[in-house]
Amino acid sequence: MSLVSDHQDIDLAPLIDHAVLHPAATPRDIQQACDIAQQFKFASVCLAPVHVKQAVDLLHGKSTQICAVIGFPMGATTSAVKLYEAQEAAEYGATELDVVINLGFLKSGQTDALHHDIAQICDATGRPVKAILEMALLTPDEKRLAAEVCMDAGVAFLKTSTGWQGGATVEDVKFLRNITKDRVGIKASGGIRTFEQVLELVLAGATRIGTSRGVEILRQRDRLGEETAT
Repeated sequence: MSLVSDHQDIDLAPLIDHAVLHPAATPRDIQQACDIAQQFKFASVCLAPVHVKQAVDLLHGKSTQICAVIGFPMGATTSAVKLYEAQEAAEYGATELDVVINLGFLKSGQTDALHHDIAQICDATGRPVKAILEMALLTPDEKRLAAEVCMDAGVAFLKTSTGWQGGATVEDVKFLRNITKDRVGIKASGGIRTFEQVLELVLAGATRIGTSRGVEILRQRDRLGEETAT
């Protein structure tokens, strides 16, 4: 409980990317997610490219960013297809892009191909790119190499995972913070369900939090705050 009481004043809402990435998401789900993201002043609503146009219409003139996932969740489409997907999302109005890296390139030592895969999107779209590293599948050396290649390619953030192959850990966030030395942001994503988890990740160095449970997390914060006050 001391973690909560010592950091109750941290404003978490502007750090949250509100995710709506279920494969069966409907237009009604997207409308609800956009309403929630704007109501709670979350940083962005994070969704599949097919939903970008609707989100742009719903959030026109609002402060909430529209984040499209690219190459999600495997990152194994060709570089040309990934680039087209990113350009189309940007043209439709996506203001941020969460791009899954090609893990096959990384693990086979094809660092030039990995660099090109990400750099072309950064250069062509002009949008902040969050490179999704899928940390649970990487060795420490691979994590370091992926981070360095992606930073050199021009990304704005390094993101821990899609959530499909393991979740965010405090250890991984600290690892990335040590590598980045605040040169880029760090987005923790995957399996984040509680307020205390979010606090631990933010204190470890996360500057964005990807979760579909942002509202629940803020309500947990409020309840825990009331408990510590009594």
